[in-house]
Amino acid sequence: MPNALTPEIAARFAMVALGHVAREYPNKPGHVLAGPEDARTPAALHPVFHGSYDWHSCVHGYWLLARVLRLFPDGTQADAIRKQFDAQLVPDKVAGECAYFAAPTARGYERPYGWAWLLKLADALSGLPESRWAEALAPLTGMIVQRVCAFLPIAPYPVRVGTHFNTAFALRLAADYAEGAGDAALFDLLLRTAERWYGADTDCPAWGEPGGDDFLSSALIEAECLRRLLPADRFRPWFDRFLPDLAAGRPATLFRPATVTDRSDGKIAHLDGLNLSRAWCFRSLAAALEPNDPRRPPLSSAAEAHLAAGLPHVTGDYMGEHWLATFAVLALEA
Repeated sequence: MPNALTPEIAARFAMVALGHVAREYPNKPGHVLAGPEDARTPAALHPVFHGSYDWHSCVHGYWLLARVLRLFPDGTQADAIRKQFDAQLVPDKVAGECAYFAAPTARGYERPYGWAWLLKLADALSGLPESRWAEALAPLTGMIVQRVCAFLPIAPYPVRVGTHFNTAFALRLAADYAEGAGDAALFDLLLRTAERWYGADTDCPAWGEPGGDDFLSSALIEAECLRRLLPADRFRPWFDRFLPDLAAGRPATLFRPATVTDRSDGKIAHLDGLNLSRAWCFRSLAAALEPNDPRRPPLSSAAEAHLAAGLPHVTGDYMGEHWLATFAVLALEA
């Protein structure tokens, strides 16, 4: 089982993503109709991100492609990625996306998951030598930053589910954008929000994990969020309190890979994503600990077990195939 993102794996994942970011149907739009004029096709609603079954999956499919291009600019799929970006990441099509978000019915559209992935994509594009794609996306990026900054101060409570509404995952991805863009005010807002929502958490039992359609671990993504945002000398005492028994393999439910019974069922297929996102979190958290920390071996072993459970199933059925490679990249790069 590979434990790193090789050029060969990256090329395979990029080929998968290229096959679905432009695939308009099947499509789950999540769209509010204010009148009959809003009954339009996915491509008419979203000139850029109309593929991959739903908007957020299309966005993080583009992130995967940008990440592969950054890591392997001469890879076998590099030219195809550039061609796709040149066709889609252009000002007039991004203007169509901005128009959708400007509608009154779209105030909460894709909040917070799609917002976070859009910022993660913007961060990836900013690292490419071809600046035209990040520049084209900039108006939409700016809109999403404004929405994050308006929403977080009025959100009194976190959302701890293992699906798209999880707020720790959104803060975690947004932190990458804020740091990469040098937006200290945004990063500070993310940090203050994480401390307000999660700073007092202790002795996490993880008793509700996994849920039947989880693709995130509520416990582990919260820890990964705080790892990313807090300075190391503040994160480690918090982590000690939050999950105090990791060295003994507890909570045990976190260490057992999820069982997936039907990969043609979109909700059950989420559990393959749970295995991959847990592997990402386990790896990141283990790397944040001192080399002799007794928690590192069980965390590293759990990461490899979850990676082995999830990685063979990135392709095979479109219900998982339209998004799972993204989480495989997160896990393999951690």
